[in-house]
Amino acid sequence: MLLKKRKKPEPQQENHAAAALAASPVAHDIPHPDLISVEEAKAMDLDQMTELFMNHLNPGQYHFMKLLGFHKVKIEKAEGVWYTDQNGRKILDFFGGFGSLAFGHNHPRILAARKKFQDENRHEIAMAFLSQYAAALAHNLAEIAPGDLDMVFLGSSGSEAMEAAIKVAERAQGPKRAKVLYAQNAFHGKTKGVLSITDSTLYQSEFKLVEDVTKVPFGDLDAIRHALEGDPQIGIVCLETIQGGGGIIEAPAEFWQGLRALCDEKDVLWVADEVQCGTGRSGRFFAFEHYGVVPDVTALAKSLGGGKCAMAAMIARKPIYMKAYGKPNTALIHGPATFGGIGEACITAIEGLNVMYDDQLMKNAAEVGGHLKSELQRLMAKYPKLIKDVRGRGFMLGLEFQNFSKTMPLAVRPALAVLDDKLKGSLPGFIGSALLRDHNVLVAFTEYNRNVVRLQPPLITTRENVDTFITALDTVLAGGVTKIVSNFVKSQWS
Repeated sequence: MLLKKRKKPEPQQENHAAAALAASPVAHDIPHPDLISVEEAKAMDLDQMTELFMNHLNPGQYHFMKLLGFHKVKIEKAEGVWYTDQNGRKILDFFGGFGSLAFGHNHPRILAARKKFQDENRHEIAMAFLSQYAAALAHNLAEIAPGDLDMVFLGSSGSEAMEAAIKVAERAQGPKRAKVLYAQNAFHGKTKGVLSITDSTLYQSEFKLVEDVTKVPFGDLDAIRHALEGDPQIGIVCLETIQGGGGIIEAPAEFWQGLRALCDEKDVLWVADEVQCGTGRSGRFFAFEHYGVVPDVTALAKSLGGGKCAMAAMIARKPIYMKAYGKPNTALIHGPATFGGIGEACITAIEGLNVMYDDQLMKNAAEVGGHLKSELQRLMAKYPKLIKDVRGRGFMLGLEFQNFSKTMPLAVRPALAVLDDKLKGSLPGFIGSALLRDHNVLVAFTEYNRNVVRLQPPLITTRENVDTFITALDTVLAGGVTKIVSNFVKSQWS
């Protein structure tokens, strides 16, 4: 029965049983462990889910889910911009899986392509042979990418794509110019290589990291020039085009144009991390296209998987790729990943890219995202004691709230200001909790600036969806900070 696990045999008993099986010349049936079936998993209630999560996944994470009230939700299905929970409640998704849901949940064209692929018993893993699906996806990405960004490595995650991006740049530059410059508040992944250029003491913890790195403020061209002129070993500059974890931070066009010119002048390779801001989220396929520049290497993931699979890609300029891996004796230094060109993932991405252009989703992101930003700016003017800033573009927007002390009467602000750092993230958390609890809207937060609510809804989001969200947010903010906090406290006891 579900969750009533049989008692595991003691290690000594288990060893004796294994030895007996190994010694016997006769084949024996292997006992079936007490496994949960697909249908049993689907039928779990929240108590059962919680028990398994606490026992086998991440009990520490559950603390934060419970704090925000997210632990009360069991998602039964998802379609378009909506989740449906165990009570039939529809939840508007303005979180978007950290930018992974450009096409929304279960886009019908993507589902149909995947079903046809399955029904025809097409191949998933055929690494010994050429894959028509991997080849077609690589062609499509090269066709979309500007300049001579023509060579593609397919993977499964943003971290994997960024590892490939840094490696191809290092191979092209050689060991004497392998040092990587990155930005303050950068997030490039949690695998050990790119963790070294992810600016988080929490994520870096006490891991032994790559040491040949240099950090500068984001968007500071003078700081980059000074670093390059002071250290000839720096051969790679790696930057998110729009910082996600840093709080949805952009740099102006003149920075990116100056960076391209500086990298050309100093023979430095520019790696653009577009894992989160790419695949149409900014209103252009790549965010760097807004500035009329082309990097040497870039990386995509998240929405490239169409919301149905893990898919990522590194795309490099052909001369760089060929310098790194262009000969038979170097071709397999960073060869194909086992699951990077898996058939169904490739056709999912192929169909998704066609949907993006057929349905003009980038245009929708620019226009409806612009409407969302203007409405958020209207609320900022209406609630200046609560909202500090609105920034970003397309459907990658950040809504920054004031420190707690700023929301209080002038007389008590100095006394409360000493607690601002400890209370950072509390107000956005209370607001996010209220939006879900009382208005059926889901939002997210950013890693480094905890006062920022991250809004990355699907690119299929409509003006009507935006207006629903804005009405909900307006209602929450209208109560003022006292009501927001008191309602949150009451919710912890319900």
